[in-house]
Amino acid sequence: MRIAVVAEKKFKKKGFVQISFNKEIAESRSILNGGKEILEIKALEKEKINRRQAILLARQIIILAKKQGIKRIVLDWQKIKSLKFKDNDIAKIFAINFEMANYEFIKYKKTPKDGWHFVEEVILIAEEEKELCILAKEIKEGQLIGKYVNEARELSNTPGGEMTPDLLASEIKKAIKNTKVKMKVLEKADMQKLSMGAVLGVAKGSIEKPKFIILEYAGKKEKNPIVLIGKGVTFDSGGLNLKPDEGISEMHMDMSGGAAIAFAIILAAKLGIKKRIIGLIPAVENMPSGESLRPNDILRSMSGKTIEVQNTDAEGRIILADALTYAEKYNPRLVVDVATLTGASLISLGEKASVIISKDEKLIESVKKLGEESGDYVWPLPFWEEYEKEVRGVFADVCNLRNQGNTRFAGAILGGAFLYEFAKKFPSWLHIDMGSRDHASYDEFLSKGSAGAPIRLLVKLLEKY
Repeated sequence: MRIAVVAEKKFKKKGFVQISFNKEIAESRSILNGGKEILEIKALEKEKINRRQAILLARQIIILAKKQGIKRIVLDWQKIKSLKFKDNDIAKIFAINFEMANYEFIKYKKTPKDGWHFVEEVILIAEEEKELCILAKEIKEGQLIGKYVNEARELSNTPGGEMTPDLLASEIKKAIKNTKVKMKVLEKADMQKLSMGAVLGVAKGSIEKPKFIILEYAGKKEKNPIVLIGKGVTFDSGGLNLKPDEGISEMHMDMSGGAAIAFAIILAAKLGIKKRIIGLIPAVENMPSGESLRPNDILRSMSGKTIEVQNTDAEGRIILADALTYAEKYNPRLVVDVATLTGASLISLGEKASVIISKDEKLIESVKKLGEESGDYVWPLPFWEEYEKEVRGVFADVCNLRNQGNTRFAGAILGGAFLYEFAKKFPSWLHIDMGSRDHASYDEFLSKGSAGAPIRLLVKLLEKY
């Protein structure tokens, strides 16, 4: 999609459908006005529109245009400003969300006879010449972010048979071409030498060999980098604790955390962020077989700590344990892990936000604010020391579920408590459980499938931390 800003006196409106905002109509509609087609959208009846509403409005414009087969639209920037947005980077917000709303997963579909109903061109008309450069810069950056969020969505939406650990590594390798991101992949033999018993333990049930993907972007020479860790379970059957029918059908998206950190680092490189950033993605399949991990098995992690496996379907935290230990070699100043870790995050927050957990209260408050700015909303759960006791193992050092009582209680918190056992050495650590945000919600004007969370948040964090 082409998004451009044009001076009003130089713009020829022929072939474009005008977008209009009307507070009086009950729902959006396409009308003919003086021979010109106008897509009329109901605007919120408020003096000011906040960022959340701006994001949804931008997406709504694209979705409605697509539904009516409109490929070229024009917006009067003065009319947009008249909606009294509180923020001055509204063009960037619009560009990101135009791109996100225009995306659909069509990789395995035949092209319809009348073609795909994607919007091909959006023009913003500016009256003042001084606005042109500012808007153009914001639009360019916004489009870039939207594009790479969609690239991550494409990987997450790809079925598990087409997105094995090996294929995930290959796709990331393609994606980093022509960037300053370097990539290394540890194979099974490498992991055995490093005693990564946690990753290898989860992987042994599948014929697909595990991969440990390492990305590095040196936007600045720094002794203590930021390390991002992403869960890369390319298909999660639950292992021998097999998932039920309603829980297994979309488990190809269990590598969404890995995709998110890969494309956040790519964006850091594309945007020229002056930080040194490391990305770690343990990539495995979690499958049932005669060689699978069994309930009550005990694994020895890279850290030396033993892990009591109560349930083979709590595998994400197990592989992240080795990734957290591997991260120690970089002496990071901040470690952020991102994972579709628990269904409990969805029970806690619904589909609106990801769970965040950390001992660093200042970091928590900063990330909450950045979530509001980016549109990848987050909310913290309490993380008192009492929770740490509940993941101590009975027969091993740590347990991958609650060690007594109902294992469903405080599921999202205890997932974080398990990871903290391997993250205590870091000066600052943040856990993002995006299990509630891997899928697009019904009311956020995105196509079915991956929502692309929390890439926009990660980019903001990399810029501002």
